[in-house]
Amino acid sequence: MFLKEKLKSIPVVKNLIGFLEALKIPGYVGFSFYDLIEMYTAGIVQGALSSRAGSIAFSFFMALFPFLLFILNLIAFIPIANFDAVLFDFIELLLPQESQGFFTDIFTDIRQKQRTGLLSSVFILSIFLTANGVSSIFSSFEGSYHVDLSRSFIRQYLYSMMVGVLLAVLLLVGVAALIFFEIFIFKNLDELIPSTVNWIRMGQLFFYTILIYVSVAILYYFGTIEGKKNRFFSPGALMTCLLILMTTYLFGIYIENFSTYNQLYGSIGALLIFLFYIWLNSSVLLLGFELNATLNRLKNSSQDPTG
Repeated sequence: MFLKEKLKSIPVVKNLIGFLEALKIPGYVGFSFYDLIEMYTAGIVQGALSSRAGSIAFSFFMALFPFLLFILNLIAFIPIANFDAVLFDFIELLLPQESQGFFTDIFTDIRQKQRTGLLSSVFILSIFLTANGVSSIFSSFEGSYHVDLSRSFIRQYLYSMMVGVLLAVLLLVGVAALIFFEIFIFKNLDELIPSTVNWIRMGQLFFYTILIYVSVAILYYFGTIEGKKNRFFSPGALMTCLLILMTTYLFGIYIENFSTYNQLYGSIGALLIFLFYIWLNSSVLLLGFELNATLNRLKNSSQDPTG
């Protein structure tokens, strides 16, 4: 309250606060957009967002390579022509250009050799590490200032395994759908609508956006006990999807034009770039979750006659 009064002493800020206080949130009786911003900011400041993002980034990095190795081994047995090439192009959209070389050699090696023994061992390892990564994300969600309830360790781990498998299936289905559209839709568009637009690349970006949105929505919905009280396609998931698209684009521009990581650190610079990129998107993931958690708390307060 003291900070609010200090801010109101500034004429321009006072007018902005007054406007936000007068602007009510539909469906949240008695609460304004200023209340939302105030509570949202408190959740970010008091929720140790940076350290939680670091925890997610580390666990995600540990889970990512076994997960991708399992996926890349698995697609060797999927009877769809060029499935692996389309998947690799799709993955490249997710990565900074300087870090794409990390996956090229691994991808080429696995594409040329089918190793069933490796598949079985990687399958077990990938499920374990992927569940750890998802569990770390869920634990970071539960560390929010606005989250009061938490699951038991076993229950959370089971949820984490389910969500990890669900995300893997979502990725494969998304790429399979992309292949279908490339063959039957986008190539025909080039013939029907001659233009400089690369319809296949536009299709990849479209499926990339849908995949991000649905994946984030799944994480938010199953991430906490309170998550199922929100809509599956929530405002936080939409905000996170848009921010990931924006940060990926801007981060790529920055790395390409301004970064000196490779000059300073040599080949390890690509790894540092990739780790920073993961941390950045982990922070974005938490920002979207905090928005959902804030809206959920406001809704509970508006429905509580004593609150």
